[in-house]
Amino acid sequence: MTMTRTLRRTRPAVAAALALAASLALTACGSSEPTSSDNGAVVSQEGDRSLYKGTEVDTAFAKPDLVFTDTEGKRFDLREQTAGRTVLLFFGYTNCPDVCPTTLSDLALALREQPKDVRDKTDVVFVSTDPDRDTPQVLKKWLTSFDKDFIGLRGDVQQVKRAALSLGIEVEEPETHHDGSVHSSHGAQVPAFLPTDDKAHVLYTSNTPMESFAHDLPLLAKGKQSTTAK
Repeated sequence: MTMTRTLRRTRPAVAAALALAASLALTACGSSEPTSSDNGAVVSQEGDRSLYKGTEVDTAFAKPDLVFTDTEGKRFDLREQTAGRTVLLFFGYTNCPDVCPTTLSDLALALREQPKDVRDKTDVVFVSTDPDRDTPQVLKKWLTSFDKDFIGLRGDVQQVKRAALSLGIEVEEPETHHDGSVHSSHGAQVPAFLPTDDKAHVLYTSNTPMESFAHDLPLLAKGKQSTTAK
């Protein structure tokens, strides 16, 4: 039986700027119910000011200082190796029953609609929240089923949690249940980092339709901003 759970919010003001009330709340795999937020998140509302279908944040966030291992077993420095590129970053695991495959599928379909210059400037980076089971071989095979160019990273769970939390995304350590099943609860947001300053200016949630990604990818590749980031 799949366990569903809504994650708790305990991150103070730094992470709060990316944690959105209601529509942009943290969710766990298997859960579609948002939680409310009382942390005073500051975000730009969708509307006339925004060029994007995703939600722009008023305070942009730098990429996590994350150095992990890719699916070939090679060292991967997120900041160094994706500098000057559009990056959509997602935390999840290969056995996730719903939000992970749905999100990656939508991203893959949206990228296929883009011209080559946009695809060539865009990286989708997936960080495993269950590295013990997501071996390099398992992770590579799973990601390739969506797009052969998706980047898969593995590392120490505590480091994964810290990297995610720096973006206001909570990750809980995998839990093994009495029936032998393992679940990894994690936030479902996808922050998008612009190539112009390597900071996250736009945020997507698990219910973002493919058409929204397809609309925004060319704008992200050009580093467009319709609000003033701090």
